[in-house]
Amino acid sequence: MRLAEVFQRVTGGGPAVGFSAFDGSHAGPRDAATRIEVRSPEALAYLASAPGELGLARAYVTGHLEIVGDVHEAVAQLSGLSLRAIPLPERAALLAELGRVRLGTRVEPPPQERRLRGLRHSKTRDRAAIAHHYDVSNTFYEWLLGPSMAYTCAVYPTAESTLEQAQFAKHDLVARKLGLREGMRLLDVGCGWGGMVLHAAKHYGVRALGVTLSRNQAEWAQKAIVEAGLSDLAEVRYLDYRDVRESGFDAISSIGLTEHIGKAKLPAYFRALLRKLRPGGRLLNHCITRPDNRQRARTGGFINRYVFPDGELVGPGHVVSLMHDTGFEVRHAENLREHYALTLAAWSRNLDEHWDEAVEEVGLGRARVWRLYLAVSRLGFERNDIQLHQVLGVRLDGTDAHMPLRPTWP
Repeated sequence: MRLAEVFQRVTGGGPAVGFSAFDGSHAGPRDAATRIEVRSPEALAYLASAPGELGLARAYVTGHLEIVGDVHEAVAQLSGLSLRAIPLPERAALLAELGRVRLGTRVEPPPQERRLRGLRHSKTRDRAAIAHHYDVSNTFYEWLLGPSMAYTCAVYPTAESTLEQAQFAKHDLVARKLGLREGMRLLDVGCGWGGMVLHAAKHYGVRALGVTLSRNQAEWAQKAIVEAGLSDLAEVRYLDYRDVRESGFDAISSIGLTEHIGKAKLPAYFRALLRKLRPGGRLLNHCITRPDNRQRARTGGFINRYVFPDGELVGPGHVVSLMHDTGFEVRHAENLREHYALTLAAWSRNLDEHWDEAVEEVGLGRARVWRLYLAVSRLGFERNDIQLHQVLGVRLDGTDAHMPLRPTWP
């Protein structure tokens, strides 16, 4: 069996994808708009040593495998990226073929791959996980995210809305769900580059405190606050949310933090946030979720080792139940899955538009990690493999939720 055919079988490439290999072999249509090129024996050695998505990612990140055309389209055409779906006789033949490559070619994981040490979700290890992903380059993130510097799911008023319009709509939706008004105090945990803090202070006159475990984010956000003339209302600290000393907040926003907490730590997380709220205060929890509660929480090999170390995702029912059990009364929940697919598509376009600058800024390997990560994640939301839920809870004031009879947000 020629190598292009081997790789086509292993990846389950669809009829619209063309394959070529360094031995001169081809499989699939030669004029395909989307093609996968196996450029060296190392590409197959990576797949042989780690069948599935991790091996494929290693080969792509190192450049031994190239995707010509749209990366999202290419990934969508591949099946499970695993040898498991192939019938046993064919699988044995493929493994034998790959084994010959593996014996003659030694490969090491690329330097962009990260394995963390220490107790999972301890403060020290969480700080290292956040630094791995977020302390890359603020300049890189400015190109990727655009002027909003919002690195979470946007809310698109229409399919034609721009990314900036959608990120503004997301922050405003959170503000309205929290019932923000002038003079209130907001705590934004995992605040990123301060988008929600800036929005609440500028548009609602709220005194907003944001905390993040990324030093780069905190420095960028504090500079943005000063430049916006909002230092009297807004502040971002380089701080673990567990170390915030203030309490009595009117509202808490958690936008994209829960994924980093860990399933076992979620009860303590919600208890900590409940204690920070005054009676009648609201929490808006915005996080990526599994479509059900039956799947394992920990993320797969590629995402865990290259993108979000120690990331864990749970089902929306688990989030709601934990909030209830902690003492919140859950008042509203919605799924924004399609909005995240649109957000990721916009980020991918931004990356492509700044590709040369991005490669110069963070290196080719890391830029390729991001290109693959955005494409894979977008596909996950499109296929309902993952979702995005906003859950609104309130700390009751006795039996009074201080909520309107009907939602005041569209």
